[in-house]
Amino acid sequence: MKSAREQQLIQLAEAEIEKNQAIVNADPYRLRYHLMPPVGLMNDPNGFIHWRGTYHVFYQWMPFKTGHGAKFWGHYSSADLVHWRHEKIALAPSEWFDKDGCYSGSAIDHNGTLTLFYTGNVKDEKGERSTYQCMAVSENGTDFTKKGVVLELPSGYTAHFRDPKVWKKDDVWYMIVGAQSENLDGKAVLFRSKDLTNWEHLGAIAGGHDGDFGYMWECPDLFELDGKDVLIVCPQGLKPNGMLYNNVYQSGYFVGELDYNNIQYVHGDFTELDRGFEFYAPQTTVDAKGRRLLIAWMGVPDQYEDKHPTIAYKWIHALTIPRELELVNGKLHQRPVEELKKLRREEVVYPNVALMSETKQFSNVSGQSVELLLERIDGRGILTIHIRDNAKFLYDYENGIATLERKSFVDGQVEKRQCQLNELRTLRMFLDTSSVEIFLNDGEEVFTARIFPDSNNEQIIFQANDRISFDLKKWKLC
Repeated sequence: MKSAREQQLIQLAEAEIEKNQAIVNADPYRLRYHLMPPVGLMNDPNGFIHWRGTYHVFYQWMPFKTGHGAKFWGHYSSADLVHWRHEKIALAPSEWFDKDGCYSGSAIDHNGTLTLFYTGNVKDEKGERSTYQCMAVSENGTDFTKKGVVLELPSGYTAHFRDPKVWKKDDVWYMIVGAQSENLDGKAVLFRSKDLTNWEHLGAIAGGHDGDFGYMWECPDLFELDGKDVLIVCPQGLKPNGMLYNNVYQSGYFVGELDYNNIQYVHGDFTELDRGFEFYAPQTTVDAKGRRLLIAWMGVPDQYEDKHPTIAYKWIHALTIPRELELVNGKLHQRPVEELKKLRREEVVYPNVALMSETKQFSNVSGQSVELLLERIDGRGILTIHIRDNAKFLYDYENGIATLERKSFVDGQVEKRQCQLNELRTLRMFLDTSSVEIFLNDGEEVFTARIFPDSNNEQIIFQANDRISFDLKKWKLC
């Protein structure tokens, strides 16, 4: 049963949706097959789970403005990861333990009950923060009852302690939390429990030292994949290093082995998950098919959020398409989920394309909402794909460098993100009205970005400064 205060806040949020529906839907940058907020600001995906045959994605949501504040949990559900239904609001910041925000968290199935864990954010009259790890439950998957605080802040950490991810291993529950130590180092902190309400603090299993790897780690996610234990985290405070760490904050992972008996995580180096401009707070789940699935926020905190042109239409941000994870030679590969093929319409095929120092357009290879597939790519020189009028992808065969360029929505200047890629065999691009996601070599590297074209230009143009060949397919997505 929801409290009177929570019911009141939910009614206010619902009224905000209704009041602004017309202006939100009038935005030409509104996406066609991505999850977006009905109004206001969306950020982290939360509680990603496949429960009773239905996929659920909750999300951080500020309904009353396009800036951050006391977050709600919005809620989408789907039978197939493609067609989504906007559900009732799951959580509102209404109680003493979460009055300044129901921050990010995760979901589990506990004896048939959909159980959410989240961080309750609280600020006193002086603006000083307190955080609590909280629980809420639902029997039907849409109506949630808060159960209150299950974990308070342990010693050794600041109040920047949030984003619990919970899973079960050998009949024991584990929780990993993103944290900042009192020494101002980012940490991933582990707990365990037999009953989900009494949690034993096991300590930090990974993190920086003396400021060498960020001052805060957000959104941890630890899971087993192909016999390895993968830890995804979002470090804040990494300095740019050549092609690496060029966004304000990062998302990436470690591959290693977690000794659950001795509570020791031995892992390799940190690798960024996505090489583009907007990707943060990824969360994973396992579905009934045994797939490890990932979805992320198509945004980055504090990265020119106030400059997005959608703000004029009372909304901002979106989530990525769902992706399946695979561990290949110690590296995470991300592939668009197979179900997205249901969106395909009007296939266009150009086999055996050969470009010789030329620029070329192909009939019916254009659009605002399309999937593009290049296979058997080979050649020399530089391949350039112009994406509408404000972005381009380039691959430099001589230097093995992949680049995504776009016209900045802040000042109109060209900006770029890059990564090293020894060869380019396949390219799969998902283009929406104001976003692009590019998967190279079946997801070996991925670039995700928001793009805001200046016009209705729908052209996709191919350019080679030497010899390039490939097979080309294109679909309209709807």
